[in-house]
Amino acid sequence: MKNLILTFFMAGLSLSAMAQNGYNLGGDISMLPQYESVNTPYYNASGGKISDVLVFMKNTCKMNSMRVRLFVAPPAAEAKSGVVQSLEYVKNLGRRIKDAGMDFLLDFHYSDTWADPSNQYIPSSWKKNTDNAALQDSLYSYTKRCLEYLVANGAKPDFVQIGNEVSYGMLWRNNNDRCYSNVSNATWKRFTDFLNSASKAVREVTPDAKIIIHIERAGNTDATTSFYDKMKSAAVDYDIIGLSYYPFWHGDLQQLSKTLNRLATQFADKPVQIVETAYYYNYFPDWDTSYTNTTGTWPATVAGQGQFISDLCAELAKHDNVTGLYYWFPEENGNGGAYWSETNTVLTTWINRGFWDNNTHKLNSGILKMQDFLSAKEAAGIEALSDDGKSTGKDNAIYNLSGQRVSAMDAPGIYIQGGEKKLKK
Repeated sequence: MKNLILTFFMAGLSLSAMAQNGYNLGGDISMLPQYESVNTPYYNASGGKISDVLVFMKNTCKMNSMRVRLFVAPPAAEAKSGVVQSLEYVKNLGRRIKDAGMDFLLDFHYSDTWADPSNQYIPSSWKKNTDNAALQDSLYSYTKRCLEYLVANGAKPDFVQIGNEVSYGMLWRNNNDRCYSNVSNATWKRFTDFLNSASKAVREVTPDAKIIIHIERAGNTDATTSFYDKMKSAAVDYDIIGLSYYPFWHGDLQQLSKTLNRLATQFADKPVQIVETAYYYNYFPDWDTSYTNTTGTWPATVAGQGQFISDLCAELAKHDNVTGLYYWFPEENGNGGAYWSETNTVLTTWINRGFWDNNTHKLNSGILKMQDFLSAKEAAGIEALSDDGKSTGKDNAIYNLSGQRVSAMDAPGIYIQGGEKKLKK
């Protein structure tokens, strides 16, 4: 179809600003209200009190999106392990995120407790009937009910993760339901039917929200592409590939680059978001044999944490298919409260990967490196228009109006190429 050059319709709009608006930068802040509930102090690097951590992350750290997990019925016995995010809890935090003018990424765990590659267990209230059709219905009804409630209460998600780290499936009744590479097609179909049930509910309630399918296999390029091949073969309805990337589990940046390049080649229509990443600023667990000791590249120090983030952002800038970066648990801040006690304990263990020192409650500088993701992406994209409406950039690449580079003007819409607006009818 014919491309028509359009006049520039918004005076003063820069393509660099459009590019920035096309990318999401933030963190999973699911524990922030818990820390706030016991008056945990958050200080900046100079010791000044931060009155609103969410606003600080937006204004000082340039974050524009936040992720929150949701459990079906989190048990009180697991509260001190971070399992507290009920629908009411998420509604309140989600509304704060939206009221702050940020995007909201909702992370359905579809379990009463942690859902990850080792744990994908059926919520207790869904166990009355666990045949596939009944579980599909429970999944669909629950997803729809939650989204309707959030929309009605000013917490409409912009992104929806239908499952958390679902590399091996979800809603396991037993080991036979785990989606390993060598299991039957029926086992995989059971899983993809679940995903399509969840997607159906998202499309019905929040049709503008982007659906993310999230796995943690960035360290294995073949396994990652095989997984999304299965999603494609099953015609699973989703928009974005979501990855976890922790270098001590998933390999160095060269390995991440390999995976991202393969995804760009095989799934050119699917943007990628790194929905979880983090690094240690203290006490790297080198005693744990499940970890690769990465301190030779990035020491477990505040400076090492910051360098990891800078290096990661620089790598992601090389990959046009990457549109989002979220840090996991940036709000970590000790056990909770100004001093530890049983009455104000938020968590009973420290992970030492957050952006506030667990002892002093002061800001680690690493969080300020997060904005490198936006600036690096902007520098790699289209530069601002000159006065005559032409791009000052030197390439002839094609971009959509979110500032994302695309291979061709495939879908109807407005694009930018060579500094000019073009309409694909």
